[in-house]
Amino acid sequence: MNPQDSPPTLLIVDDDRQSRLLLTELFEGEYRIIAAKNGLQALERARAHMPDLILLDVLMPEMDGMAVIHALKREDSTRHIPVIFITALDSTADEEQGLDLGAVDYITKPFHPSIARVRVRNHLQIVHQRRLLEQIAALDGLTGIPNRRRFDEALTQEWSRCQRLGVPLSLIIADVDQFKPYNDRLGHAAGDRVLQEIAVALRQGARRPGDLAARYGGEEFVLLLPATDASQAQQLAGELLQRLNARGLAHPASSAGPCVTLSLGGATAIPGSNEVNPEFFRRADAALYQAKAQGGDRWCWAP
Repeated sequence: MNPQDSPPTLLIVDDDRQSRLLLTELFEGEYRIIAAKNGLQALERARAHMPDLILLDVLMPEMDGMAVIHALKREDSTRHIPVIFITALDSTADEEQGLDLGAVDYITKPFHPSIARVRVRNHLQIVHQRRLLEQIAALDGLTGIPNRRRFDEALTQEWSRCQRLGVPLSLIIADVDQFKPYNDRLGHAAGDRVLQEIAVALRQGARRPGDLAARYGGEEFVLLLPATDASQAQQLAGELLQRLNARGLAHPASSAGPCVTLSLGGATAIPGSNEVNPEFFRRADAALYQAKAQGGDRWCWAP
């Protein structure tokens, strides 16, 4: 683990108080510990805290560990949380059942503390590596900002969230004006540097935690702005144009001006259903083409 990262979170689930205390003392100081004393409490705390790993007792009254892991794997938000069973059951059939339900490991009581510590550390390392790979897969290799795949995921998530909260969602699509003539005149290496500069300007515009700047493809970028109304997003669009103009990136082959410029198209919606309306993106894209048709270096907004 990177020592600068916040410590991983362990959810310890056991109906026996002494067992919970033993496990807490074993991992305290190295990890952030959350405890639950029954199955229902485990599910509530898993949803609320999204732990990195769950240590789950099998033999619990009312809702046992098998039922808990079955419920965890049924929900999109919790199905990827790894679960280690810690139990007094030691038959091959019990272990097979737990692994079939999705547990990543099976530790039998009484366990040796050092062995349990190593197994937990190994599984958390796997979690850490998986997340690093997911982050790399979601980034555009040239500009270092999120790629289209990550934008599509964020659009689905933020559309649903804005629908629940009843707040507006705004989208800006940005396209570099006359980018092909730029590449033809100055070469693709210079064109790549322009795209990197635009990515920096967009990232500066994505100021809040929920905002997302991404490269959609080629010379096209997107800026997703949750809980942002049309007037706020339009102001941001104007600031983005000013920010790029201030960089003064020379474009000797442009009819829009002496420097590299953008055309921006935007749309705002208050989602009315949980499913993303494809018209939302199409409206922003139509506004972008309107800005292009008017000569570029401007924004247009969908009515």
